[in-house]
Amino acid sequence: MDTATHLVMGAALGGLATLDPVVATEPMTKYAVMTAAVIGSQAPDIDTILKLRNNAVYIRNHRGATHSIPAVILWPLLITGVLALVFPGSDVLHLWLWSQIAVFLHVFVDIFNAYGTQALRPFSSKWIALGVINTFDPFIFSAHVAGLLLWLIGFHPGYTFLVIYALLIGYYILRFQMQGAIKKGVQRLIPDAEEIIIAPTIRFNLWRIAVKTPTHFYVARGYRRSVTILDKYKRVRVPENELFKAAQKNDNLAAFLHFSPVYRWEVAEYDDCYEVKFIDLRYRNNGHYPFVAVVQLDLDYNVIGSYTGWIFSEEKLRKKLTFVPESN
Repeated sequence: MDTATHLVMGAALGGLATLDPVVATEPMTKYAVMTAAVIGSQAPDIDTILKLRNNAVYIRNHRGATHSIPAVILWPLLITGVLALVFPGSDVLHLWLWSQIAVFLHVFVDIFNAYGTQALRPFSSKWIALGVINTFDPFIFSAHVAGLLLWLIGFHPGYTFLVIYALLIGYYILRFQMQGAIKKGVQRLIPDAEEIIIAPTIRFNLWRIAVKTPTHFYVARGYRRSVTILDKYKRVRVPENELFKAAQKNDNLAAFLHFSPVYRWEVAEYDDCYEVKFIDLRYRNNGHYPFVAVVQLDLDYNVIGSYTGWIFSEEKLRKKLTFVPESN
């Protein structure tokens, strides 16, 4: 989920914690637990700082080690250790318990996004991405904000968020049913589909779809229960020549291939260089595919420029690439 949603979820969890008798009756423990719930709800996303290095490092590592099984165990211990010093006399066991719930809940809800997490590390490096909830879901965010407002005007926070979370469980079940209906629509339309990737959008009834068949890639849109094919590309294997071998050694392209399960490629030849471009097919937006990786190589296959990330115009891409090729 996005930072704002994790923040309100942390505050909501602090409210839910008031159902714990120890938290409800011991003021110091109450303040410590509420602080821990907010911090724990944000802690796994500390890897966002990797954006300061470059996109390749961020793409390779975001929601990886910081969302792994060891991290889910260690974050609460660290938070508990620090807050036990800040709030002396607080109940350490209950402080740890709610810290653990906050961290676990953060990682758990991220699994439902299309991006997913490597939550099973170190036992598996597979990305777990169920693709039923958008990174920012207006209903989930609004439900939490409504609960916080009710708390502010005097409603009991514990029972308030108990009801809200019961409603949200029903909402998640509904989203799975909606995704299932879209998948059945894809299977009817493309019966030879080998892999179907369905991703939610910020719009409740709108879904992005990418499909692999033995011969083609399909890009489609799902709306309610209907599926519309938008683009179709012949599935062409990545060449195993020297140009592509050299390009794939580049960190930006390697990060893209680590992250993207369905993509197409193209290559352009100029007087003084080659330009290899990989395009993720999952994020079509207004006829444009914004998530790309580009590697520029000279005529001897040395990398002279590269980029990976979100680009919404060719002009902006050229600004990201320091080398300007000469046209034929």
